[in-house]
Amino acid sequence: MAYLDKAIKFSPVYVISLLLICFIFKLYQSIWEYAGFLEFSRIIATSLFMAGIHAAGTYFLSLMIPRSCYFIAAFLLLFYLCLTRFGYKAIRSLNSYMTYRINSGTKNVMIIGAGAAGRIIIREMMTSSHLNEQIRCIIDDDESKVGRFINGIPIVGGRDRIQDAVAKYKIDKIIIAIPSASYKTKRELLEICKKTDCDLKMLPGLYQLIDGEISIKSLRNVNIEDLLGREPVKVNLDEISSEVRGRVILVTGGGGSIGSELCRQIAYWKPRQLIILDIYENGAYEIQNELKYKYPDLNLVVVIASVRDEARMDMVFNEYRPDIVYHAAAHKHVPLMEENPNEAIKNNVLGTLNTVRAADKYKTKKFVLISTDKAVNPTNIMGASKCICEMIIQEYNRKSSTVYVAVRFGNVLDSNGSVVPLFKKQIEAGGPVTVTHPEIKRFFMTIPEAVSLVLQAGCYARRGEIFILDMGELIKIDDLARNMIRLYNMRPDVDIKIVYTGLRPGEKLYEEIFMMEESLRETANSLIHICQPIEFDTDTFHDQLSALIKAAENNDPNIKELTAAIVKPYSPQNDTHIESDKEEMKHSLLAQSTSLSV
Repeated sequence: MAYLDKAIKFSPVYVISLLLICFIFKLYQSIWEYAGFLEFSRIIATSLFMAGIHAAGTYFLSLMIPRSCYFIAAFLLLFYLCLTRFGYKAIRSLNSYMTYRINSGTKNVMIIGAGAAGRIIIREMMTSSHLNEQIRCIIDDDESKVGRFINGIPIVGGRDRIQDAVAKYKIDKIIIAIPSASYKTKRELLEICKKTDCDLKMLPGLYQLIDGEISIKSLRNVNIEDLLGREPVKVNLDEISSEVRGRVILVTGGGGSIGSELCRQIAYWKPRQLIILDIYENGAYEIQNELKYKYPDLNLVVVIASVRDEARMDMVFNEYRPDIVYHAAAHKHVPLMEENPNEAIKNNVLGTLNTVRAADKYKTKKFVLISTDKAVNPTNIMGASKCICEMIIQEYNRKSSTVYVAVRFGNVLDSNGSVVPLFKKQIEAGGPVTVTHPEIKRFFMTIPEAVSLVLQAGCYARRGEIFILDMGELIKIDDLARNMIRLYNMRPDVDIKIVYTGLRPGEKLYEEIFMMEESLRETANSLIHICQPIEFDTDTFHDQLSALIKAAENNDPNIKELTAAIVKPYSPQNDTHIESDKEEMKHSLLAQSTSLSV
């Protein structure tokens, strides 16, 4: 009883001290629904401080009690604080978990990745009261983690167990939570996951983990770009900045897919003036408004003009005197150009010649031509016309102070009129999806990659080079179509039919990025190569070019034959494809050529 009286006397000091310490350690400000280790450490600190105050207070007040009482009081305080705070969280978690289990409409989820990002996603999904999803299993290639649990959820194995686990746990949705994984690893995982017909989500990238931005909201749908399986092109930003900053830049075809992205990236590097030239006013108007909003201080000029108009191009160059020209204006659609070959020559060849001449006349420092892999061994008038464009810049390199180069790349995802937007429209309309041939293959790259290559090429340009990008493997269009259908959570040939329509005139089964007669050299960027172009007689070429342009302006019905006289690999009668054994020879040559250095 004597000790009880002493405890009652000391209780006001103890209570006031406890309230003060709890306030100092912010135990009244925490949201206990989301309490974690930090809150627990504050509770321990509070209990230790109170044990010290208890001992010191009773000593100075001469209220001596057994020393064991201090430890018992500290333990009871720790237990009470944890019970009142973490108990609330435990009850909410249990209620959420029971609701989670009982709800028959709950979706079963698989998480791929038991690392930091995966644990964040798991914790948020389990504590959220708004998600109607239940995590059933985790996949991770780290064998040391297999058989263990995260928040009670089993890690069932590596990627080889994905399909079995989907069937066993009746998975409806798969979340790939490995932001640090390489593009190749992500593609391999996606190749497995897309066979399951599950809804696919993934985290965008490592930067979100670094910035602490990982959450359910950061999950996104799988894009077709994720299935390319190639590391993105990396460029030297300092070189590009020094190349563009403070210069007058002209982008022809600036309202198109490539041209508008060029304008976006160039505007970021603060040129002295950016001139957008395009004949299509709607595209030019859209990019103008976008850049004005994003870069209000940009010195921006929009010129509506056709590169076919020599006098107009002369006026533009005379007025603005551009330091660098990026020539993206061109007709690019193969089937349309096959039906309108004279227009291909007028726009692509004559337009390039007019722009090249103006650049030479007004002493432009650099001229970068946007070319295409269809210029290699062309089987269509569009490719042949771009091949002639490459020849034009080579000719002018021999006699002009302007540095002329070309950048050659393959198909660009999501560009206007490309196969990806077409497939999207067809899928959204319920099909069918039309593919010309089950074995047709193409190189693919993203629009930002293509533009990065163009800008980097301008930095590497010395005189007359043709730059090409190592774009990885050829992609089967049939596989691309099937993957896109799966990304819409539908089944190819079941929910959406695929129809093969046959190769179109001038269309190859596969594209090449360089001719076997051309040799490759490396640059400072391992993904960018320099193609050494084939020599040709400039005098003969000049005469043939003049005749070709005159014929096109007169809408000559034999324009394809006249083009073939200039571009030797091109034959108007050969509108199918090159044999498959040539593809193997090309890849063998690429492997040998890339071992050379500049």
